[in-house]
Amino acid sequence: MRPGHETLTSGDAPRRSVLSFTDRGGRLTAGQQRAWDRLWPRYGALAPGFDRAGAGPTPPVRDGRLDAPAWFGREAPVRLEIGSGMGETTAALALAEPDADHVAVEVYPPGLGQLLMRIEEHGITNLRLLRGDAVVVLEELIAPDSLAGLRVYYPDPWPKRRHHKRRLVQPATVALMASRLAPGATLHLATDVADYAEQMREVTDAEPLLTNPHGGFAPRPAWRPRTKFESRAEQEGRPSRDLLLVRTGPEGSAP
Repeated sequence: MRPGHETLTSGDAPRRSVLSFTDRGGRLTAGQQRAWDRLWPRYGALAPGFDRAGAGPTPPVRDGRLDAPAWFGREAPVRLEIGSGMGETTAALALAEPDADHVAVEVYPPGLGQLLMRIEEHGITNLRLLRGDAVVVLEELIAPDSLAGLRVYYPDPWPKRRHHKRRLVQPATVALMASRLAPGATLHLATDVADYAEQMREVTDAEPLLTNPHGGFAPRPAWRPRTKFESRAEQEGRPSRDLLLVRTGPEGSAP
């Protein structure tokens, strides 16, 4: 059983019974479909267990874990993003950090198609896409102590109280995220939902592998791109809150 998640078993394939995302499917625009047909085999892959997406390329693995050097064709720090949406921020950050390799995890096909269009438009070479469940990606593909950074921007807030158990930022999931970061690497969370921001802070404060150098919410980093959705939220009185947490060293102290 995957830690912190209930499972339902069908045959030999365990499945999470409580998911933090909805696989909405969705129709790609003509431009997104053309980009998908041309670029998905090169830049995209299906995460383990995401059989609902049908047949498709899978990421290269070595000893059961993601082989990033084989996928990107070089040795470089790897930064993972959970929930890349339509890819505006993802593409901008990959362009801003050419010396790092970026992996975006998303389930929504139009978002992935739009991000492929951005890759082509800007000639981005240091970005790869995974379609699938981010928790499964972390558990099964990402080696412990390996990521140079992990970011989760504006995860689904599941606003109804009875749905809060579906929120991604829960103690077990944050513990998993922290375990995949290298000592000294950063977990960056952002949301414009006030009660979710407080939940994020409480959960990360309780995680022994993370330290908060700001002692609370961090000033909004100037390097995090400001999207039209964030600007609209601010106009509606919903300011964003950022948490920048650092993975501690092996002895439980900050490196």
